[in-house]
Amino acid sequence: MIEFTLKDFFDILIVALLLFQTYKLLKGTSGMSIFAILISFICIWFLVSFIFHMELLGAILDKVANVGVILLVILYQDEIRTFFSNLSGRYANNIFARLKRALVRKNENQPQINIEEIVEATMACSKTKTGALIVIQKEGDLNTFCQTGEIIDSNIKARLIENIFFKNTPLHDGALIIVGNQIKSVGCILPISHKRDLPKELGLRHRAALGITEKTDAYVIVVSEETGRISCIRQGEMLLGVSKERLEEWLRS
Repeated sequence: MIEFTLKDFFDILIVALLLFQTYKLLKGTSGMSIFAILISFICIWFLVSFIFHMELLGAILDKVANVGVILLVILYQDEIRTFFSNLSGRYANNIFARLKRALVRKNENQPQINIEEIVEATMACSKTKTGALIVIQKEGDLNTFCQTGEIIDSNIKARLIENIFFKNTPLHDGALIIVGNQIKSVGCILPISHKRDLPKELGLRHRAALGITEKTDAYVIVVSEETGRISCIRQGEMLLGVSKERLEEWLRS
């Protein structure tokens, strides 16, 4: 008879939570194939070794597990690198941000972001079908990405944002990064998402927006150059065809 204690319950619960978080992180990426292989192997190994007590087959699977880890690292090194990059990016930033909020009291007089100017610029770009990529820093530091563009440290003005993304300007193809209540940098280069389940009509702007939200907790607004459609992205999740009211509500959240 198998004894089931409170310790066993928490053991199973922690493993289940870890597997669920791993699934959420890998969902929609090429790393899902690794996740499926590992889950299948763990289930088979558990049944053989602990349920049916098949010693010979269990010993073989133990050896396969030792060699299999090395084979997985060799065959899926790009996917594994992406996984740990996302893990150390988005989740680490969230953890450190929470610790920072817990230990350091924010200044109540800190200037708030000028949402009205951002919304006005976004709607103007949408109306004229001007492609735009606006990144808003939250808790995670975006200084590394700011350094890839031109530092301007300007106040947030709708007309300025429109001029930056105007088709004939040299910086219209890059991202505009907002830090605090200032436009920190323009023409910035962002990491590209490698998700395979994105709609075909989404271009590099949307992939770059997804890429930065997979690694940080930033808010990103994208205006499609082809359709003028507005998209909002955060934490790897995308809202398509956002209205002016919904955009303002999303930013205020």
